Amino acid sequence: MTMTGRCLCGAISYEIEGELQMCGVCHCKNCQRQAGSAYSVLFGVGDQDIAISGDLTTYDDHGDSGNVVHRHFCGKCGSPVMTTLPTQPGMAYIKAGTLDDTSVLDPQIHFWTRSKQPWVETDPDILQMPR
Repeated sequence: MTMTGRCLCGAISYEIEGELQMCGVCHCKNCQRQAGSAYSVLFGVGDQDIAISGDLTTYDDHGDSGNVVHRHFCGKCGSPVMTTLPTQPGMAYIKAGTLDDTSVLDPQIHFWTRSKQPWVETDPDILQMPR
């Protein structure tokens, strides 16, 4: 499967060759702030499966565990594009809204539901993880 995507201004683009490893929705406060929304939808791919064009800017965030979370975004338009975790080498988590065709996505899990906005409803048939 080939998937393509880009940031809002087009300075960053990517092509993915391969299968999605996972698709999930994160409700943590940092993802809410970073996305400027109630949650962040992301999907995982192997580093070897993605080719990125353009120069990403990186912000080193920290999760509740204290572990580093690298948040990569376009330095021109500010679009969040990808997250990487040193604790999960070889994986990249792509922000779903940057995909050209999101019809391939099917979230299987909701993370950090303990900080989910009270007005957001989730499908009870999808795995919910409070942390």
